[in-house]
Amino acid sequence: MKARKVILRPVITEKTTFVQDQENTVTFEVDRRANKIEIRRAVEELFDVQVLDVHVVNRKGKPIKQAGRVINHRATRRKAYVKLAPGSKTLEFFEGI
Repeated sequence: MKARKVILRPVITEKTTFVQDQENTVTFEVDRRANKIEIRRAVEELFDVQVLDVHVVNRKGKPIKQAGRVINHRATRRKAYVKLAPGSKTLEFFEGI
């Protein structure tokens, strides 16, 4: 799988900015079929950093209800918490937040 297909987008929330400041960890939404090795290679290739560890979280889509009935479901998502090596540069889209 190509690196641009593995990493879908960064996840920027209060929790992820706190984790990035305290533990030098960035968070991405990744393809549901990608494994930890593919995620590690994609981040190292795209951002030119060294990765220490990758944690993956699968988030099941919740049902959407209308008038008490389930009419649809939100999409299932997969997040990756990527811990960067000490001394690695910060990623551009996380600066200034």
